[in-house]
Amino acid sequence: MERKRGASSGTEEEGTTPLLRQSHPSLSHSTTPGGDDLIRCGSSKHSAEKRTLNRKFRMSDSTSIMEFSGTHQAFRDRWAKTDNEMCKHSMSFHLHNTLRKEFFASYLYLLEQIPLVKLYAVTCEYIKGEKQFYYRSQNFYKDVPASEEGMMGDFVEISEIDLEGSRQFLKKFVGPGKAGTKRALDCGCGIGRVSKGVLFPVFESMEMLDMMEEFILHAHEVYLGDYADRVEAYYLYNLQEFTPPTKRYDVIWLQWVACHLTDKDLMEFLKRAKQSLRPNGVIFIKDNMARQGCKLDPIDSSIIRHLDIMKNIIQTAGLTILDVEKQEGFPEAIVPVWMIAMR
Repeated sequence: MERKRGASSGTEEEGTTPLLRQSHPSLSHSTTPGGDDLIRCGSSKHSAEKRTLNRKFRMSDSTSIMEFSGTHQAFRDRWAKTDNEMCKHSMSFHLHNTLRKEFFASYLYLLEQIPLVKLYAVTCEYIKGEKQFYYRSQNFYKDVPASEEGMMGDFVEISEIDLEGSRQFLKKFVGPGKAGTKRALDCGCGIGRVSKGVLFPVFESMEMLDMMEEFILHAHEVYLGDYADRVEAYYLYNLQEFTPPTKRYDVIWLQWVACHLTDKDLMEFLKRAKQSLRPNGVIFIKDNMARQGCKLDPIDSSIIRHLDIMKNIIQTAGLTILDVEKQEGFPEAIVPVWMIAMR
């Protein structure tokens, strides 16, 4: 499942390090000057005639004032308990809590752009037993053709530039005294564009994973040609549900697929992937990186993160970043693409 190239937003500034506001959403309130003086009774200097005219209303007025006073005091008492009791049971608290777990590195930036209720629905609610975030993505790729044009979207002309950049970056970490060349895993392989152009020329055998059966069938039956004989296994899986075999791969390659995982699921997969590496093995992520903060794409349900946010997720997963390199040669209109090597 390769990600088509997205157009860049003109409002971002390249290389800007995101400024993470360290405040957390919480309830707050203010009091009205005068406190209980907000409840005021009438002046005592009324004429006898005025008192006589109002006598018949006094009972109902007094009752109303007492009820208002009681409500006002209850309201004040309720606010006094907010931090200790109410916040734990409020809908807002649960929305924030769930969002912070799923997007622990990105949620503050997302909240700046999207109202909480809408953001929660897209990222955390379930449709037919699956998170809406993933359900939307799978629906999007049902309409993507199994071809290089489908994999690259409107930017098929940069495919060879992309492949050459990947080949040069891979060379740094594979060879004598480095990662071996026995076996690699292509995660989100699509029809096998990266496997065919980057990985097969280096590794003795390949294993390939994608959530779209149509892509895998096209890869095996058409696109890979003779390379298909060197594929040991195809995995029809969602990456967030996949546990790779332990100590099996020299290289694990994720291209334009990390953007389709929540922060939490990406972190958890990287932990599992680390356990599946052979000695000196390396994990590669190549993906769109926002120039500032992060951005949720509602069309294909993907999240474009700033490089620093991606690094945070990688380090939280317990991996060491070996090198980072920007893909050169892409048009300025395209969101920047970065390559990260880790183990």
